[in-house]
Amino acid sequence: MTAGRPHMIAVFGLGEAGSLIAADLAAGGADVSGYDPAPVGTPDGVKRFESPREAVKGADLVLAITAASDAQAAIAQAWNQIGRGTIYADLSTAPPNFKEDLNDTAALRGMRFVDVALMAPVPGRGLATPSYASGPGAADYALAVNDLGGNVEVVGEEAGQAAARKLLRSIVTKGLTAVVIEAMEGAAKLELDGWLWDHVVEFIEMADRETIERLVEGTRTHVDRRIVEMDSAALLLESLDVEPLTARATEALLKQVREASRRE
Repeated sequence: MTAGRPHMIAVFGLGEAGSLIAADLAAGGADVSGYDPAPVGTPDGVKRFESPREAVKGADLVLAITAASDAQAAIAQAWNQIGRGTIYADLSTAPPNFKEDLNDTAALRGMRFVDVALMAPVPGRGLATPSYASGPGAADYALAVNDLGGNVEVVGEEAGQAAARKLLRSIVTKGLTAVVIEAMEGAAKLELDGWLWDHVVEFIEMADRETIERLVEGTRTHVDRRIVEMDSAALLLESLDVEPLTARATEALLKQVREASRRE
C-alpha cells in the first residue's frame, strides 16, 4: 500500500463499530469489501460478500472488527485466501498474549499482523477514533489508515503492546465506573444521590496531576487510616443492603500495600 492511492481493504465484522469504520474507509477513497454472517446492514460504499473468502480476494489490508471470542475464527475463515504480505489488523479487545497468538497464526501465512487498540468509543468518531497499533505491520497500517482519515499512533513493533496499554487504562476507567455505581447505589438509599453525583463530577473536573500524585503517594503514609476508612465505608453500604464489592476490594488492596511497606 502506498499513501495517497486507493487501497483494497476487507473488513470482517459490520456491526456498530465495523460499519462506521468501513463506511469511512470507503468515503476516504478505499476500495472496501465487507463480510459479516449476521443480518446487519451494509455500509455505504462497501461491497458486501456472502463469504469471507470472496471478501479478501485482492485485499492488501484486512481489518477484523470482531469480539475477542470471534477473533481466532475470523483469521481462520479465509486464511488460505489472504495473500502473503497482506496486513492483517485485529481490533478486538483482548490480553497481550492473545494478540501474540494471533500474530503467530498470521505469520504462518506470511501476513503482517497488527494489534489495534481503539482508545475511545467509535460512534461519533468512526475511522478517526484514536487508536494504538503495534506489531510487524503497525507502521504501514498507520500510514494507510491515517491517509484515509484515521487517527492511529504506533506504540511498538510487537503484538500485544497496544492491547496492554488499552487494558491498563481500562482498569482505571472501568474501575472508576464501578466505584461510582456502588457509591451512588448507597447514596440513593440515603437520598443523597444528587449531592454525591455533583461532588464526584466536581472532583473529577478539578483533578490534575498533583491530585493523582497526592492520592497515590499519600497511600503509604496514611495506609492504616485509609484501611479503617474503607472498612467503615463497607459497613455503611452493608447496613443499606448494598454489597460493598469495590469498597472491600479497595480495603484488601490497601492491606497489601501495608504489608509490602512493612517488608521493605
